[in-house]
Amino acid sequence: MMKNPIGICSWSLRNDAERIARAMARPELSCLHLDISAAEKLRGLVSENGWTVSCTMTGFPQEDYSSLDAIRLTGGIVPDEVWPENRRIALDAIQATAELGVGQLSFHAGFIDHSDAAGFRTFCDRIVELADAAQDCGILILLETGQETAEDLRHFLDVVEHPALGVNFDPGNMILYGKGDPIEAIRILGPWIRHVHVKDAMASPVPGKWGSEVPWGDGEVDHGAFFHALEEIGYTGAFAIEREGGDRREEDILLAVERFEVYA
Repeated sequence: MMKNPIGICSWSLRNDAERIARAMARPELSCLHLDISAAEKLRGLVSENGWTVSCTMTGFPQEDYSSLDAIRLTGGIVPDEVWPENRRIALDAIQATAELGVGQLSFHAGFIDHSDAAGFRTFCDRIVELADAAQDCGILILLETGQETAEDLRHFLDVVEHPALGVNFDPGNMILYGKGDPIEAIRILGPWIRHVHVKDAMASPVPGKWGSEVPWGDGEVDHGAFFHALEEIGYTGAFAIEREGGDRREEDILLAVERFEVYA
C-alpha cells in the first residue's frame, strides 16, 4: 500500500477558501497543489491548517482550451507574440514559489514540435532560461504531461538535460489529449516524475477531439496498474486530486479519496 501524501488542486475548487477547507477536512488529505495566483488569498488557510504545499502552478492568459487545435496554437510559452509577457509571468511565479518555501512549480509548457527545428530550438532556449532562474531560486519546474507523447517529452528532457526540470504526471491528460497509454508513459518518464495528479478520463472516439474528464475510477486509467507502475519507479512524492469538469467537484474529489485506498 502506497503511503504518499494525498491532496487536492486548489483550482479544482476555483481557489475558494471555504470549499477547499471543507474538502481538506478529510483526514487522508494533507497537501495542496496551489495555484500561485491565489497564494496570498490562501496562505493563511494553509498555515492555520498545517497543510503542505506540494507544488505551485501557473498558467498563461492567452491559452485557449476550446479545442485541441486551439490549445496547440496558444498553449504555454510557445506563442512568440506573447513570450515577453509569459516570460514575466513564469519568472514571477518562480520567485513567488521560492518565497513561499515551496520546492516545485508546474505548468503546461505547450506543444513540443520536433519537426520544426527552429521552433524547437526556441522552445528549448525559453525553457532553459526559466529553468536557470528556477535553479537559482532552489526550485524545480515541472512540465505537465498531456500536450505531447511521453516519447516526445522524454526526448526534449534528454536534449536540454537541465537539473531543474522534472515532470508533473497527469494520467487523465494523456487520455484527454489522445497522447498514449499513461501506464507506459510512467515507465518512459519515470526518472523525471516528481509530482502526480489523480485524474481520470475517457478518450474521444474522434481523432483530434477532446476526450472527456470523468471522476477518478470511472474512466480509462487502469488504476491498479497506475499505482503499481509508480511503485516500480520508486515514486515517493505527493498525489494531488484534480477535477476540472462537472458540477459536482467537491463530491467527485471526496469520491476519489474513498477510491484511492482501494486502488493504491
